[in-house]
Order: sequence, then C-alpha cells, then structure tokens
Amino acid sequence: MKSCLPDPRRRHLLLGSGALPLMAALPGPGQAEAAPPARQAPLSDEERAHHALKRLAYGPRPQDVQDLQRLGAARWLEGFLQAQLQPQALPPALEQRLAGLATWQESQGELGERFRRAQQAQREAKAAAPGSAEPATGARRELVRPVLLEAQSQRLWRALESPAQLQERLVEFWFNHFNVYAGKNAVSVYAGAYEREAIRPHVLGRFRDMLGATTRHPAMLIYLDNHLSVAPGFQPRRANARSQGLNENYARELMELHTLGVDGGYTQADVTELARMLTGWTLDPRGLGRSRDLFAFDPRRHDHGEKLWLGRRIRASSPREGQAEGEQALDILARHPSTARHLSRKLAQCFVADEPPAALVDRLAQVFLRSDGDLRQWTEALIQAPEFWSPVQWQAQFKTPYRYLLSALRAVNAQVDEPALLLPLLAQAGQPLYGWQTPDGYKPTAAAWRGPETLTQRVQFASGLAEGRLGRRWGADTRPQSLLATLGPSLQPQTRAALQGESPSAQAALLLASPDFMQC
Repeated sequence: MKSCLPDPRRRHLLLGSGALPLMAALPGPGQAEAAPPARQAPLSDEERAHHALKRLAYGPRPQDVQDLQRLGAARWLEGFLQAQLQPQALPPALEQRLAGLATWQESQGELGERFRRAQQAQREAKAAAPGSAEPATGARRELVRPVLLEAQSQRLWRALESPAQLQERLVEFWFNHFNVYAGKNAVSVYAGAYEREAIRPHVLGRFRDMLGATTRHPAMLIYLDNHLSVAPGFQPRRANARSQGLNENYARELMELHTLGVDGGYTQADVTELARMLTGWTLDPRGLGRSRDLFAFDPRRHDHGEKLWLGRRIRASSPREGQAEGEQALDILARHPSTARHLSRKLAQCFVADEPPAALVDRLAQVFLRSDGDLRQWTEALIQAPEFWSPVQWQAQFKTPYRYLLSALRAVNAQVDEPALLLPLLAQAGQPLYGWQTPDGYKPTAAAWRGPETLTQRVQFASGLAEGRLGRRWGADTRPQSLLATLGPSLQPQTRAALQGESPSAQAALLLASPDFMQC
C-alpha cells in the first residue's frame, strides 16, 4: 500500500517566523518528554469538570467554562455527565453544514458505482494517453476524492462542534478499534459510510450489533479481503475468472484485534476454521448504482463442511444455513470472556491510563459480560469508576495529534469553515484521518507520539494559530486572558510565569504549545 504520510521535507511550509523564538521559550526536550509528577490531593470540583472535558470531550471551549462558572462546577458536571450518555440534537448550524455535503448520504450502491466509474475512466484515459499520469488521476479526483473529503469534514465538524462530545470520542475509539484504511481500493469511497452505518449508530448500543455491522460492511470486506474468500474448488461463473481461494486475513484480525485479543486462547487452526465459516460473505455487484446495501451471502462460495473451532464442533451446513455459521461465530466472539477483557483494557487505556489499573479492567469486563455487551452501561461504568477520577490521572495522558489539534481549536473557539485545511496538519503529525494502513489502528499511548518531532510540529501550529496565520479566518479568540480562563486549573504556575514579558501572540502560542496543554 502506498503511504499517505506527507514528505518530511515539506515540514518547512508550516513553520512560521515566530516558531523558532517560541521554541526557545519552551522547556527543553528532556522536560517536554517527562511525564508530570503524579498528584495525591483529591481533585476539586473545578478540576473534575476540566478533567471530564479533557478526557470525555475534546477539551473545553470558552462557553463551557462560562457555563461551569455560572452553574457551579459540581452542578455543571452532573448535568454534563448525564447528557453525554443520552442522544443529543446537533446545533442547527452544524446540521446545515452536514446537509450541504453532497455525497455524505449516498448509499453503498451509489458509492460503489462512483468507484467503478472512476476505475473505468482511468482505464480509458490510460489507453488514450499511454504513459501519462494526469489522465489516470483525473477521474479519481473528480469522483472519489470528494467522497473521502466530505467524510473527513463531517468527522472534524462533529468533533469540534457537537455537544455530544463523548459520542464523538467513542466514534474515534471504535473506528480505531475496527480500523479500515481509506487508501486501499474502494475503501476510499466506503470509509465515511462505514463510520456512518457501522460505527456511529452503535457506540452506545450493543457490541454484537456493531461487530455484525462492521463484518458485513463493504469497507471491511474489501479492506481485509473477505469478499474474495471462497471454499476450495469454487469455480466462478464469469469466463476467465480465477478463484482466489480461502483468505484468512479477516478471520485472523477478527479474533486478534476485534474480539479475543492476541492472548485470547485461540490457535492458527481456529483462524483457518473461522475463515471457512465466513466464506461466502461477499458483495453483490448487482447493487452498484442503486440505493441499497451491497452485502450478500453467496452459498456457492461457502465451505459447507464440518468445522472444529474454539473447541466447538460446527456441523456441516446446507446452502440455506451457511450464513448462520458466521452469525454463530460472531455471537460466540461477542460474548466471550476474553473479548470482554480485551475491549475493557483498550477502553481503559484510551480514557484512563496508558497502563490501565488491573482492577478497573476486571470490573469493566464483568459489566460487559453481565450486560451482554451493552456499551452504554459499559461506558457509564468507566465514567463512574474511582480510577477515572483519581488524582493520579490528572494531566497524566499525552494527547494524540488528533486530540491536540481539536482541543486547540476548541480552546480558541475557532469556527472552522473548511475542515480540509486541517487534514495536512494531521497527516504531517502522522495521524491522517482514515489513514492508518494496518488493522491495529492508531495507538493512544504517549510512547507512540511523544518526542522532539511532535514538540516541533505543535510549536509550529501554536505559533501559526496565535499569530493569526491559521485562525484569523475562523474567528479564533487567541487573547491570552481568554485562553487562561478557558484552560483554568490545567495550567501550572510555571507555565503562567513563562508568559511574563511576552507579547499577546507569544503568550497565546506559549499556552497552546506548553507541556500542560499537550497533556490531558
């Protein structure tokens, strides 16, 4: 697969004139990479409110802090936590923006037809102009890129402006868990629909429903090649077509990443048997161009023989029973104790600590099993856990590039009218949206992101935003007094002291590039 990461030599394009002096005012690399000391005193009500905004949301906006001060921190936090676990209407302005995305509501069949037409146009262009690269990219630019761009835009708009901040964080978490890579073939047109149809509706629903939705979605079927997986001896009807045989890619990742975990108690033989159970789960090309889903079970492609999987004997099936084998496998995996533990550790790692407390993981796993994978109850158990609110966790996580970018824009109340302008910043930082190539998704831990390169990139961004080169058109409020009020207790005395004698723009840049702001 071709990497979608930018050429490092282009980094100077984002380096502003004020970035180098700003770097000199910041702590040295050793200080920037050191984790802040763990505190012992219980969090105050104000600190608990800010902790919630930084962990369960993408950081405070000025209005959040004003509401917090008006209502009182304890009362505000109670209302915030209750609201985050319930459906919330989107602001009218955001609804209007999303409604203006021309391709966002296209069906799987319509999206697939776009990709087919782009491929056909590329073939015709290459035949008409051999050796020319431009005709080959023109159709893709016209038919495919707008779909991906609008999918990325809606994600960023929602993360910045939706009041349902926890649900946006959960969409990020679950998409990352069930990762697909938009750079692989037709996944480019399906990635946004995958989020809309297979992830977003289920983040506070049931895990089994999400598992089934991801398994059957064209994005996953194509990304991990299960749409090509067939029983031994299968003969395609189309002349000159060749059978691809059994493909184990999806079966392996389904157990290793999506459910049981790498130490979940399965063998290579179980991978092969699960792949046999999922043969025939494919796409119906007759749906292209129509307003319909593309998943189809083809009994001709299915291996109907007896299987032995995870110690269970799966009897031979008739043509009408073949799909039920795969559904049975998903039922078993969704309710397996290893799945509960694997998912609980990942959730706690994302929201609590890079090395989550074992007792918390155990309790979350029990809630998952008792509730039959009810993700609302499971998420609520995380929020209510004392480990989540422990003073040890205050400012103890290092923000990923995605979280850093969003939290900075929210802190200055930026009204981003063109999210596409943010995409190169994420790509430069190593976290392009829908752009992780391998099925394991982006790592949420500090070890994956903390380093001198990260510091340099964030200083560049903070400097550009504070000086108005990035945020002026978005109405960003980079006044130091506004940022100081919004970030409140997250700022240490030494960070505030470093502002003395600096210009207003330098103060804003120092705050946004400070170690305090990079933590959450």
